[in-house]
Amino acid sequence: MKKRVFSGVQPSGALTIGNYLGAIRNFAQLQHEAECFFCVVDLHSLTVPQDPVTLKENIKNTARLFIAAGIDPEVSTIFVQSQVPAHAELSWLMECQTYIGELRRMTQFKDKSQKQEAVTSGLFTYPALMAADILLYNSDLVPVGEDQKQHLELTRDLAIRINNRFEEEVFTIPEPYIPPRSKGGKIMSLTDPLEKMSKSDANPKSFITLLDPPEVIKKKIMSAVTDSEAVIRYDEAAKPAVSNLMVIHSLCSGQSIEAITAHYEGVGYGQFKKDLADLVVETLRPLQEKVEELSASGAIENILEAGAVKAREAAAPHLHRFQEKLGIR
Repeated sequence: MKKRVFSGVQPSGALTIGNYLGAIRNFAQLQHEAECFFCVVDLHSLTVPQDPVTLKENIKNTARLFIAAGIDPEVSTIFVQSQVPAHAELSWLMECQTYIGELRRMTQFKDKSQKQEAVTSGLFTYPALMAADILLYNSDLVPVGEDQKQHLELTRDLAIRINNRFEEEVFTIPEPYIPPRSKGGKIMSLTDPLEKMSKSDANPKSFITLLDPPEVIKKKIMSAVTDSEAVIRYDEAAKPAVSNLMVIHSLCSGQSIEAITAHYEGVGYGQFKKDLADLVVETLRPLQEKVEELSASGAIENILEAGAVKAREAAAPHLHRFQEKLGIR
């Protein structure tokens, strides 16, 4: 039997090139090797206030970007988290298995709570919902970024705890799929190479969204920070900014880091950035055209409805099994 893969993306509207190169493009490859469930995790987005009209459109746009990036709804299950009630049901059950101390240790909660005036309990218990998302499908493999690795470790701990309690395998213990940094595992900010690229960054020059027009992409790359050495070589520690740009080039061009280094020997940053900007524009062009096509056709609603039906059918047995173990079914 094929292994199962689950991963989710929050509906932030226009995802970044980091989301695409580091995650979604990997989804498109994995779908031919495993049974894949790709979810727009709209419940997770509610940890901060959302405009309902904007959120509704962002949900559909995120799903369109999944498909435009190569995820085939005839091969993979693409759905919206809130359309499968089992996610919320299992989330509460997971909260009841999770210790306060475990949640307090989550570094992402610490980071995000410091940036918000009001911190909701949903932000605190976010990892329990993520665990429910993954365990609900008995996922074998979970593509995650480095920033989500701690949450997946908690998910594994919960699965082991539950299995030990009932002395049988109630849930599959998931394994992380984290590509190395040089393969897109973590695309960094264009203005601060020590921070992950994020659309929530206050400086719009720090990220490139998948829907940025060509002239915006070119301006952002040309203004990206580098260093004073003016030598194009890969060194994450000594040259994080240039290394990040080289990774983006490699993932868009298909060339190895070594080949890029050799090609730009003796060439300044200006020409390298210009070439990279053109490369990113051409990489995103077909994706942007597909999003426009999907928006005009109105097909996304039917795709998501069909995906929700499949996800509900796949999730129900695992939720019901755990409910029976707990004595509530």
